[in-house]
Amino acid sequence: MFDALHVAWSWLHQFHHFAFALTLGWAVYLVWLGGWIVLQKRAPAATLSWLFGLALLPYVGFLVYYVFGPQRIHRQRLRRARSRAALPDTVADDIDADAAELARLAQATTGLRATTATRVDLLVDGAATFDALLEAIAGARYHVHLEYYIFSPDRTGTAVRDALVECARRGVAVRLLLDAVGSSHCPNRFFAPLLAAGGELAWFHPMRLRFWKRPWLNLRTHRKIVVVDGRVAFTGGINVTDDENERVRADAYRDLHLRLAGDVVRPLQLVFAEDWAYATGRRDFIASVVAVMPAPRAGTVRAQVLTSGPDSRWEAIHRLHVGAIHAARQRVWLVTPYFVPGGPGLMALTSAALAGLDVRVLVPRVSDSRLVTFAARSYFDELMAAGVKVYEYGPRMLHTKALLVDDEMAIVGSANFDARSFRLNFEVSVLFRDRGMATRLAQRIEGEFAHAPRVREQRPQGLWHARLPEALARLLSPLL
Repeated sequence: MFDALHVAWSWLHQFHHFAFALTLGWAVYLVWLGGWIVLQKRAPAATLSWLFGLALLPYVGFLVYYVFGPQRIHRQRLRRARSRAALPDTVADDIDADAAELARLAQATTGLRATTATRVDLLVDGAATFDALLEAIAGARYHVHLEYYIFSPDRTGTAVRDALVECARRGVAVRLLLDAVGSSHCPNRFFAPLLAAGGELAWFHPMRLRFWKRPWLNLRTHRKIVVVDGRVAFTGGINVTDDENERVRADAYRDLHLRLAGDVVRPLQLVFAEDWAYATGRRDFIASVVAVMPAPRAGTVRAQVLTSGPDSRWEAIHRLHVGAIHAARQRVWLVTPYFVPGGPGLMALTSAALAGLDVRVLVPRVSDSRLVTFAARSYFDELMAAGVKVYEYGPRMLHTKALLVDDEMAIVGSANFDARSFRLNFEVSVLFRDRGMATRLAQRIEGEFAHAPRVREQRPQGLWHARLPEALARLLSPLL
């Protein structure tokens, strides 16, 4: 009996030391990691959320923060600056007074100046986009540069790959940059014919496990850029996949893309060159690109390329969206597949509506993420109370990303109206100050309203089917 008690006492005594060690380790862990987070000087709400999460999830919280926590890419700034010096952009000479403030804001936050386009085509849906893209690739003489978030090894992806293979066989330099997460389902062997023909392939932020370096799982390139010979460029929201090709799938995404010509191609070439140099560590190709760039030629459409990503603190595309909304005098029409606004965006939209402007938000009735759908709906009541008209597009998944302000300002690109696009992803959009472009975009959006019933204030408000899922999804909105 006494022996058993002695063993039990010894065990408890050892456990006491073990518990003390765990408690001490937990305290050191909190002080060390908490100090690291606090010194980053981010938004107080985000900082407190991470601190509470780390405290409630000892050690596991560190792993979550290590993989998904906020990061800045400092080395990329240096590489981008070197590429930018080698491939300068052009500048528009006739920026009017009304546009000067936004133009200066865009240049200060992106380093890209206002320029012009000689031609802008709105390409609606994948079929028109891929037709124009394949035609441009077939006519390439010097180089074809492509950067995509999603490139699928399906019927559409195979058609684009085969066009690039033929291009490379003619001696055209083909450089294809893909996001390692968005295109993770596309194996290297799919591109073997392209590599055999002399084309080049690079992956943006490939997933490599290195314990001494934080992974960039959460920092993706969401850009869609194609530049052919420095003369024509494509950008917008359409990826290379059957999911966005209505010729292959009747339920393909409803989307919008741009075909551009003129001086506006140069900054898009620059953005690709920076991303390629960053992903590969090579800049030797820039001289050959500069040698075949066409001479500057002023166009009639005023345009400015916008970029943002975790290599900059300024959230340029976010700022330009908010700035454009605040500058509105008659209307603000926003189209986005993922609507999870932060405080500045939500206040800009509601302020414009409260001031009597025609403010409309067009989102998909059901997006490809139920969580995002519920999160977006959690903002509807506040928007409608301020006078914002909300519409839900129903026939297909709406994937268009566009902002129309008054009768002459438009933004079209890859960025959604959410925190991930504004803060975490590498995005690209184009800001236009042109009445003709705004008119065409307005006609396109008006056509979508015919398939998008307006959300009314008497929408279903059941606890289990609406209010609770929306409230819970809104809590996660900073992470979406």
